Amino acid sequence: MLHAISWFEIPTTDLDRAAKFYETILGITLVPMDMPNFQMRMFPVEDMMTGVSGALTLAPDFYQPQDNGTLVYLNANPDVQLVLDRIEAAGGKIVVPKTQISADIGHMAVFIDTEGNRVALHSIPS
Repeated sequence: MLHAISWFEIPTTDLDRAAKFYETILGITLVPMDMPNFQMRMFPVEDMMTGVSGALTLAPDFYQPQDNGTLVYLNANPDVQLVLDRIEAAGGKIVVPKTQISADIGHMAVFIDTEGNRVALHSIPS
């Protein structure tokens, strides 16, 4: 097994708003990937066979955003603070500021996105 996680989905109630939020805070462009029963915007990945990725999804009959379920950590390298600095202006809320886990493991932070999901960030020390 290369990674413990291969794919994640973050539910939305407004896919365009959520896509704009994540593109703004992470400085990325999400890739449209719509399925017959729901719409998705995929986080970019270099190689789907060996990388880890996920998507924002709009599937109200399947699941709803929440702030107390599974916690997904997004890559915030080189520094969690660079992403945190964009969250509130983009419509999110920081609930755990940049916090050192350890000198070897790096830093983490937690925020609530525009959809009401609790999501975390992680950066590895360079």
